[in-house]
Amino acid sequence: MNSKDFLRSLCTEIGPSGYEMDVARVWRDYVARFAETSVDINGNVIAVLNKSADVRVMLSGHIDEIGFMIRYIDKDGFLFFSPIGGIDANLVPGQRVSIKTQKGRVKGVIGKKPIHLMEREELSKCAKIESLFIDIGAKDKEEAEAKVSIGDVAVPYVEFWELDNGRIVSKALDDRAGAFVVARALELLAGRDIKVGVFAVASVQEEIGLRGARTSAYAIDPAIGIAVDVTFCTDHPGVDEKKIGSISLGKGPVIARGPNINPVLFERLKKTAEDSSIPYQIEGIPRATGTDANSIQISRSGVCTGLVSIPLRYMHTPVEMVEFNDIENSARLLADLIAGLDGDEDWRTLA
Repeated sequence: MNSKDFLRSLCTEIGPSGYEMDVARVWRDYVARFAETSVDINGNVIAVLNKSADVRVMLSGHIDEIGFMIRYIDKDGFLFFSPIGGIDANLVPGQRVSIKTQKGRVKGVIGKKPIHLMEREELSKCAKIESLFIDIGAKDKEEAEAKVSIGDVAVPYVEFWELDNGRIVSKALDDRAGAFVVARALELLAGRDIKVGVFAVASVQEEIGLRGARTSAYAIDPAIGIAVDVTFCTDHPGVDEKKIGSISLGKGPVIARGPNINPVLFERLKKTAEDSSIPYQIEGIPRATGTDANSIQISRSGVCTGLVSIPLRYMHTPVEMVEFNDIENSARLLADLIAGLDGDEDWRTLA
């Protein structure tokens, strides 16, 4: 499997928070070719190089995605659902979905009242999630229950597209792109002489509270932890650069700076990018980043923490967009950083 096929496989699996098993299997099978792997009780997959080294570096990219959970089946066989993670209700009606069941995937569509039948006041309002439903073509509740169970989950059914200029469109690039980077960085390091232990984590349940990173960071007890996630592009209409900075597709990985980030590690990441001729962008984040970096930083007595992000358009929609070069350059940046570590660095801001 080449690297782009690996990304495709990650993105097309169904894996909302708590249901990441199929995605985890794809990730584990890829990294098992060059690293020792294990799975913890919460479903995090951990791949390791140079396990016995005194200094441990943790890389984390989460494999869960946003989605829907089936909560109720009515007498006519329609499925009512609740969101898993941050769903934009404006985009939900009319979607095709794949439902993950114990018997396999079930196809469905999310229905709502046609525009012709709406009252005037309904036309100007966003549909409420509780008023929407999934139609799987069942004629009644009994037929629906033969296929789908309460607690089954669904995600949008969309194709993985390759557009011009190396741009990719898919669901779940938040954060399967980051999980891809973590795996690729480990692969790039597998043939190099490294002086630190590298623990790459495909973390779970990030979208509902950074849970997988919290438990895996506690178990690994790293000296350095770097989260890899996606971040908002500002290179498309409707986004104000003055509020969140200037981030574009194709201009390289984004290195975060702020209170969630160790400043010494930030400078080391920036210097590595420059020394390796890797294009990069900087994002200032004046609060908790909302990524696995939050949990890693405050694990045990504290961890030297960094955040490398992939520029992404249309976050938390079924048409998230990235540029493949940004993904590959993110993996190169992490691999070159780690390969350059001696293991005796002092990451304190006041030595």
